[in-house]
Amino acid sequence: MGLTILAAGTSIPNLITSVIVAKKGFGDMTVSSSVGSNLFDITVGLPVPWLLFVAVFRRPYHVNSKGLLCSIILLFLMLVAVIIVIAVCRWRMSKVMGVLMLVLYVIFVVISVLLEFETIRCPA
Repeated sequence: MGLTILAAGTSIPNLITSVIVAKKGFGDMTVSSSVGSNLFDITVGLPVPWLLFVAVFRRPYHVNSKGLLCSIILLFLMLVAVIIVIAVCRWRMSKVMGVLMLVLYVIFVVISVLLEFETIRCPA
């Protein structure tokens, strides 16, 4: 739950700027912003702290990869589901699309929590 609140807190500035840019008719910039910020988080936000840890403590940082394969599969399936929802809504934002996106997010969070607490076991 903490990670969800933290993620929401860091996403709110992106949301506000994306809404402003989308209202000006630059939907492609909105999508680029959301994808770009996540890529930045993954390619800089994760490795830089690990690099600093290794530089300061002179020992490797071990990343817990338990359930990583299931998490990657879950993320890929959610990406496919999001694309399907967008296509079903004919590439137009609507209340139905918003509700479906919220439902997908709740499903993602529930499955992630069940994987974390090992209620659902990852075979890999």
